[in-house]
Amino acid sequence: MDREIRLKRLRFRAWHRGTKEADLMIGGFFDAFAEGWDEAATDWFEAFIEEQDVDIMAWAIGIQPVPPRWQGPMMTRMQVLDYVPIPK
Repeated sequence: MDREIRLKRLRFRAWHRGTKEADLMIGGFFDAFAEGWDEAATDWFEAFIEEQDVDIMAWAIGIQPVPPRWQGPMMTRMQVLDYVPIPK
């Protein structure tokens, strides 16, 4: 699949999670970093967003341990949380 189309699909999925909090966290992460992702990072995110929002959010804010499958630089970056857009 063409990279541009793939990223558009991932952006839609990142911003349409079901709750505003998850949209802001996961969508905000995508918007902040997706342009710089290589194929491996894009693959990671594509698989990662299949997880439940409550799990993703718990891992990102540190209230649940991150499963080994998701540990690494992408999760470390997600846990900083400085990419979350604050609505006015």
